[in-house]
Amino acid sequence: MTALRRTAPFALPVKILQFGQGNFMRGFFDWQVDLLNERTGLDAGVVVVRPRGGSNVPLLDVQDGLFTVLVRGLDEAGQPVKQYRTVECVQREIDPATMYGDYLAQAANPVLRFVVSNTTEAGIAVNDTDRFDDAPPVTFPAKLTQLLFARYTAFEGAQDKGLVLLPCELIDRNGAALKEAVLHYARLWQLPTGFAAWIGDACTFCNTLVDRIVTGYPAADAGQIERELGYADPFLVAAEYYYLFVIQGPASVGEELKLAGSGLNVKLVDDITPYKKRKVGILNGGHTTLVPVALLAGLEAVGPAVDDAQVGTFLRAAIDEEIIPALEMDRAELEAFAEDVLRRFRNPAIHHRLASIALNSWSKFAARVMPQLLRYADLNDGRLPRRLVLAMAATMVLYRGGVIDLADDAATLAWFRAGWDKVAAKAWTLDDLAHGWLAHAALWGRDLNLVPGLAAQLAANLRDIEEQGIRALLA
Repeated sequence: MTALRRTAPFALPVKILQFGQGNFMRGFFDWQVDLLNERTGLDAGVVVVRPRGGSNVPLLDVQDGLFTVLVRGLDEAGQPVKQYRTVECVQREIDPATMYGDYLAQAANPVLRFVVSNTTEAGIAVNDTDRFDDAPPVTFPAKLTQLLFARYTAFEGAQDKGLVLLPCELIDRNGAALKEAVLHYARLWQLPTGFAAWIGDACTFCNTLVDRIVTGYPAADAGQIERELGYADPFLVAAEYYYLFVIQGPASVGEELKLAGSGLNVKLVDDITPYKKRKVGILNGGHTTLVPVALLAGLEAVGPAVDDAQVGTFLRAAIDEEIIPALEMDRAELEAFAEDVLRRFRNPAIHHRLASIALNSWSKFAARVMPQLLRYADLNDGRLPRRLVLAMAATMVLYRGGVIDLADDAATLAWFRAGWDKVAAKAWTLDDLAHGWLAHAALWGRDLNLVPGLAAQLAANLRDIEEQGIRALLA
């Protein structure tokens, strides 16, 4: 089988420096840059930087920066899609651990304009031990500060040589967090005050929201894929059909990226908060609402659960009648997003095991479902959303054990083990169990027993599940 290599020389000017060589960045960001180059003439080359050293994975250079993205899923009409794209925008890959000089040299590139990153949720972190003359320092923000200072120095603080930073790490206000991390090292290393001013005036740190499932190399289908492509590509990644990139930034960012007329699902907004709430409430909250109910109903994966007559109906009603009304966005836009979410859940190319999603269910429930549960009650004169409360009860039953292997924080597992033992020994009633759990202010941020009717409804759901089973309740 032939390898994937370029047949024409590199021709794109390097406008983007990308920290992160993983599956997500290749199947999400680079794929979009390649489409912008094709559709709008963005004419942007990408240099990939490994944010951490020590990896034994070959550099993309062994394939001249080329790789394949396989898009599989359901389109807007619910029809199956399968598309291959050879992504050509990456020009080279640099590992600062062994190529530190090459890394810093990127700072002097006059046409460099964007820095994008995905260094995991823990990537935007600082310490007090990285030094200015480390080659390289440990943390990603320290490496970035070195690069930015080298650029500030090379162009003598020119305002038009600042960069636009698009961090894609899954943390809140990721742009603001990255800017503060850079300024931390500027202070720690006692860099000139003019540098900090240049960071504030010449550089633009954008908060972003990214959304796409990129599953990596589909090893089970490797033979068929190679036959269809006619070449072998170990860097191939499979991604779902849906994607969304939301950037909070000035209009000039969209102009420079040539987003107008691109047909890409990239939104440039003044405030990213509603989009985060939409994703957390409908996508993440939908998952967290679905999982315990589907597991107790004897299902194993998300797709079959959404297609299940009882469980799927429950999920759709929970989203439409209880989650969407509690979100502060245009309902039509929320409904369209919900349809996208349900199609994604049904994607036959992705096998989402419910047991995997159930990890750390309570922290997820507190962040993803409880805000909508409480806001629904506030908007409806204290009436509680019965499906979301039922999902909470189902999660409590799940933590009794015996359905899946539970993996949560030790304190939560110990609490439920002791609580359910007391119920079994008739030392506690289900009302006691419900009251005790709602009192966990460390998780909920307040004593939820103060929410009128919640403890009673939760206990009643626990009894119904115990006596009738989840299928009977759904019916």
